[in-house]
Amino acid sequence: MALQDIKDRIAKACEEAGRAAESVTLIAVSKVQPDARVEAVLEEGHRCFGENRVQEAQGKWPGFRERFDGVDLHLIGPLQSNKTRVAMELFDSIHTVDRPKIAATIARLSDELGRCPELFIQVNTGEEEQKAGCLPGEVDGFIAECRMLSLPVKGLMCIPPVEEEPSLHFALLAKMAERNGLDGLSMGMSADFERAIALGATHIRVGSAIFGERVPG
Repeated sequence: MALQDIKDRIAKACEEAGRAAESVTLIAVSKVQPDARVEAVLEEGHRCFGENRVQEAQGKWPGFRERFDGVDLHLIGPLQSNKTRVAMELFDSIHTVDRPKIAATIARLSDELGRCPELFIQVNTGEEEQKAGCLPGEVDGFIAECRMLSLPVKGLMCIPPVEEEPSLHFALLAKMAERNGLDGLSMGMSADFERAIALGATHIRVGSAIFGERVPG
């Protein structure tokens, strides 16, 4: 099975890096996947999933959660201010906190809701104009700002530029996390997660290698 193949590759990468396989969380990226494919992976026993869009997740996951216990849902796509409340009610982790406005909104809503998902700050390590994320030079200040708001920042997340060697970006993210006392590193996807694990990834995001190619909505 594709899921077991990915788990075997994770275990091998962890062994080569001198790490325990349990130190890496596999996020099965279920965005734009038919419900039947997602259900098949749930039936295999996997419980950790990632979605890009709040609205899509809202239509999909409440039903699955009624049928499958222990679902752990991660938002890995951009978060809009007007979707923050729904996201905080639906997701267990948000990997795309990237600006003061979103941080302030999460802090306000966490007081209202009495809970807050685990948070990762997205870093635009390649400083790409079209990509979301806090710029590398602003990371330390933004982490400090989030901590002043008492937000539960678990770690950092990045999506390296397609045309660049991802390991350089993974190493940069790891260095930023270490100097800020963060142990969470959300990095690595289907094509490069072994390299991410070698550089300390705690959460990897794998979609097509588990589910097959995406089916556009």
